[in-house]
This record gives sequence, C-alpha cells and structure tokens, in this order.
Amino acid sequence: MALQIRAALGLDPWDVFHQGLAKHIGLSFGTITMIVGAAVLLLWIPLRQRPGLGTISNVFVIGLSVDAALSLLPTLHSVPVRIVVLMAGIVLNGIAGGLYIGARFGPGPRDGLMTGFCRRTGRSVRLVRTTIEVTVLVVGMLMGGSVGVGTVAYALAIGPLVQIFLPLFTVKERRTPAQEPAAPAAAPAGEPAAVG
Repeated sequence: MALQIRAALGLDPWDVFHQGLAKHIGLSFGTITMIVGAAVLLLWIPLRQRPGLGTISNVFVIGLSVDAALSLLPTLHSVPVRIVVLMAGIVLNGIAGGLYIGARFGPGPRDGLMTGFCRRTGRSVRLVRTTIEVTVLVVGMLMGGSVGVGTVAYALAIGPLVQIFLPLFTVKERRTPAQEPAAPAAAPAGEPAAVG
C-alpha cells in the first residue's frame, strides 16, 4: 500500500477511499485504514459473519505497517522509478493476499463484507465485489483520493496474482484419523477389485 501511495499513479479502490478520508479528517493513512476496517467489522454483525484472528489482525497490522513504511519511503519524482514502485506494490499486495488468506485465520474485514453480502443476498461474488469496489472508488474520488493508471493496473492484476500465490502459501488442513477417507476394502481372493 505504501509503495502504491509513493508511486502516485493511482491506488486500489479501497485505498482511494482511505486517502480521500485522510485528506478530510487529518489523520494518517494507516489510522484511517484501521478506523475503516473496524467500521466495516460492525457491518458484519447484521450479516452474521464471524471474525477470526486474521480478521482482527488485519485491522491493526495493515494500518500500523503502512504508516511505518510511509515514514521510511521518500517521495518519488522519476516516472520510471514510480512505475517500478507501483508494479512492486501490486505484486507484493498479491503475495500478501495469498499469505493472509492461505493462513486460514479468517478473511480481512473488506473480504468478509463481500462474502457476507453474497451469502445473505444470494448474489454473485462478481456483482457484490464490483458494487462494493465501485462504490468506495467513487466516494474516494469525490473526496480527492488518487485515481490513475495504478487503479486500473491493480484492478486487472490483483485477481490473477492472488490466484498464483494463494496455492503457494495455503496451509494444508491437518486431518484427524476420523476425518481420513476409509480405505477401500480388499477384494476376496480370486475376485477382481472394484473399479471406479
């Protein structure tokens, strides 16, 4: 997130919203991210979503991390450097998505909002996700959030990137002996084993 902010070529929809709020409220980007994350968790209550350790951690760790990274990263002026930084930010976001989803400790507040609306309304993930993303993008734009080529690049790249990294980082579930599938019974001597 910090790399995309420093690239100044456009943010992902939620960060356009966060940046727009930060401009009007006067709090740091990371603090706004935490406040919005906590507010989105309140929307989980009527959706009957249950947060996990990863859900709660997401609210605090991302906000604190982005503020720390922004304090270390300089303002960038060279367009080629900004493009490289933007690409690095998008790829790292894809890796981060694979890591936190693959850990199986609960979705982030925004992802859980999407899955909760899908479950409660019966609408498709595509429709619900697009509606949420477009809504926060438009509101963020109206508040002065940064929209640009980075916004489009993020929208096109994040799904395929998470799809690549998720299998690499997904923690395999351990099965207890009771959960193991039963071994097929051996065929009696002289009879062919069942096929299929």
